[in-house]
Amino acid sequence: MDLEKIDSPKFLKNYDTNEMTELAEEVRSFLINKLSETGGHLGPNLGVVELTIVLHKIFDSPKDKFIWDVGHQAYVHKILTGRASKFDTLRKYKGLCGFPKRNESVHDVWETGHSSTSLSAAMGMAAARDMKGTDESVVAVIGDGALTGGMALEALNHIGHEQKDMLVILNDNEMSIAPNVGALHNVLGRLRTAGKYHKAKEELEYLLKKIPAFGGALASTAERVKDALKYLLVSGIFFEELGFTYLGPVDGHDIEALMENIKYAKKTKGPVLIHVLTKKGKGYHPAENDEIGVWHGVSPYKIEAGEQIKPKVAAPGYSKVVSETVRKLAEDDDRISVITPAMTVGSKWEGFEKQFPERLFDVGIAEQHATTMAAGLATQELKPVLSIYSTFLQRAYDQLVHDVCRQNLNVFIAIDRSGLVGADGETHQGVFDVSFLRHMPNMVLMMAKDENELQHMVYTSLQYNQGPIAVRYPRGNGIGAQMDKELKEIPIGTWEVLREGKDVALLSFGPTLQDLLKAAEILEKEGISARVINARFIKPLDELMMAELMEEGIPMLTVEEAILQGGFGSAVLEYVNDSGYQHGTIQRMGIPDAYIEHGSVNELLKEIGLTPNDIAAKAKKMIPAKQKRA
Repeated sequence: MDLEKIDSPKFLKNYDTNEMTELAEEVRSFLINKLSETGGHLGPNLGVVELTIVLHKIFDSPKDKFIWDVGHQAYVHKILTGRASKFDTLRKYKGLCGFPKRNESVHDVWETGHSSTSLSAAMGMAAARDMKGTDESVVAVIGDGALTGGMALEALNHIGHEQKDMLVILNDNEMSIAPNVGALHNVLGRLRTAGKYHKAKEELEYLLKKIPAFGGALASTAERVKDALKYLLVSGIFFEELGFTYLGPVDGHDIEALMENIKYAKKTKGPVLIHVLTKKGKGYHPAENDEIGVWHGVSPYKIEAGEQIKPKVAAPGYSKVVSETVRKLAEDDDRISVITPAMTVGSKWEGFEKQFPERLFDVGIAEQHATTMAAGLATQELKPVLSIYSTFLQRAYDQLVHDVCRQNLNVFIAIDRSGLVGADGETHQGVFDVSFLRHMPNMVLMMAKDENELQHMVYTSLQYNQGPIAVRYPRGNGIGAQMDKELKEIPIGTWEVLREGKDVALLSFGPTLQDLLKAAEILEKEGISARVINARFIKPLDELMMAELMEEGIPMLTVEEAILQGGFGSAVLEYVNDSGYQHGTIQRMGIPDAYIEHGSVNELLKEIGLTPNDIAAKAKKMIPAKQKRA
């Protein structure tokens, strides 16, 4: 059928098993072709094609509520709910979002991007249904990787206690972004091999019913026999002990088996968990055989060759600079270890893991645990590196405040993907960390202007022994800076002047400094001399240079690829206020008080008004005399 003509999933009500099987193949072909041009989350979506089709066949969206955990696997849902015609715009500026989006469709009832939220949201929706007296079904789809998140386990515990009618689909493909880790993963592994349990239990129940009743003693014995059988055939019935009716494991690519189990679950009172086994990347050979998560989220690729199309760049990636610098330093310092919440591949720690497998701790999707574990290591005079995306560091806020900063522990936090990240959109933009880290006592926070300065910051962080220290770095590749062979410490709280000027001072940090330099060139053509300052330490500020700027009385413009509220510009204003200087010409530029949606970084900077031309125009307005003369 023409997938782009679908406007509602209602057509599935008349489909038989053969037609659904044919549809599954058409959807896979569509995804493989479309994502080869746009990029996106390929592997997870290819794995849930049959499951999504069956869910829409049995339930009635949007009356019935589908909650997709993380949202990496929602593309098939988008196709079946009338958005296939927009897939050419997937993850592009003003185009189709890569995650569920409530203002995009009435079928998207919950927005995700971070993992392990679906069960709590589903519990809320089920409770609301019962309070209102309505009869809709609530279905949460969560992956085995997301199930390791503490929030998911908290929700499982509460759902089992409340006994609300709801369905949890555990989509078990043995991977999240990278291979899963942990004891819960091992429990699921045992359950995967225990498929004979339900058949044996049903046969036993049938036989027991054939025995004439001899009173309560026999009935009690029968129950004990069933329980014994349960523990004999399934090592640790984790979900049943939590209060769920457990069904599975079910082949997630067998439409008939899915139909049978989901229909049964729909009729069952209380919470039901169906354990569905799927193949991540099913239908596309390179993605099916991906063992480390390369085909989880992809750039455009050549379908036949199975090769992702990467731009040729001479400069190293920022993540690689950090990981390689740490690896080299670890060769001479066995106190260095790395902790990552399921981002070994994403943050380029494969080389460190290969050389020091006993010093790389991938804790799974468990950012809170990762942060406090790093604190625990630091209490024993070790040098933990907590490697974490900016957007995921938000999830460990209390652990940073309570466990790391309050105890003033020597934890080095490597904050990957800081600033705008582009196509992943508002759930992943790393623009809040400056504001929520800057107010934490004992914290040192910095960002490098280029890859060379970044390696020195990593070295500085691992030499620092006076408390927590964090380095922000962006997604993508460096600017092609010459890399020094010898590493050196950068004095804490020191800035540097990249370009001299007397009319206005432009202050920023990180790659944004390249835009400031371009803005300074624009201003120079108009007769305005702009000083460009690399404010590489966001906390502490360079108070000596700040004092000099105050005494000089030069107008100052702060620019940051981060949220303005509580950010670097706020720190500058606070310093001026608290220092007693009289200085009225300070302006700020940065991310406004809004969530920034998906698009290329350049498109987003243009929308926000943070291009070199915007910066130059703002600076020019701060110099009335120069403006009139120009």
